[in-house]
Amino acid sequence: MTIKLKKLSYNAPVTLTFVLICFAAYLTDLIFGHGARDKLFSVYGSPLSDPLTYIRLFTHVFGHADADHLLGNMLYILLLGPMLEEKHGKGAMILLMAAAAFITGVFSALLFPNTRLLGASGIVFAMILMSSFTEFRKDTIPVTFILVAVLYIGREVISMFTAGGNIAYGAHILGGAVGGTLGYLLNVNERKTV
Repeated sequence: MTIKLKKLSYNAPVTLTFVLICFAAYLTDLIFGHGARDKLFSVYGSPLSDPLTYIRLFTHVFGHADADHLLGNMLYILLLGPMLEEKHGKGAMILLMAAAAFITGVFSALLFPNTRLLGASGIVFAMILMSSFTEFRKDTIPVTFILVAVLYIGREVISMFTAGGNIAYGAHILGGAVGGTLGYLLNVNERKTV
């Protein structure tokens, strides 16, 4: 009996590349210590004269505190990313990731300058809310979107007050807002062109 191997497919290039960068950033952190994570892969209140301040507004999503943080985020991204990338395209995925990174990074740097924000949780929440718009019809709001928004964002709001106001809860909520807004806008535009 002969087993014929199939070719591997890099089926969701934006999603897979993002995940690979996150793993590379984590391995860099393990090998060389927290220097790279602190300098490149986390955002905090730093001088506007520092060029890395602007880069970190986008790159903080690649850094993760530990293996559980990394694996938890990557699991969601690998589950949701390929579906969203297939439906909306590479450009929309890059826009989603960049917008969620930038908005959560600015939020963190301005409101919590003494706390480091790192991780892709804002992007995860953006994907979760965006995915709830996969079956969007004109002049309707999907019940899935309402349920996801209430359950995920509601949980984050409650946790913000009961768990001590951790900065990540605000980043999760903002990431979800980015995903919900982009999911709505993309689906409205797709319906107009069909």
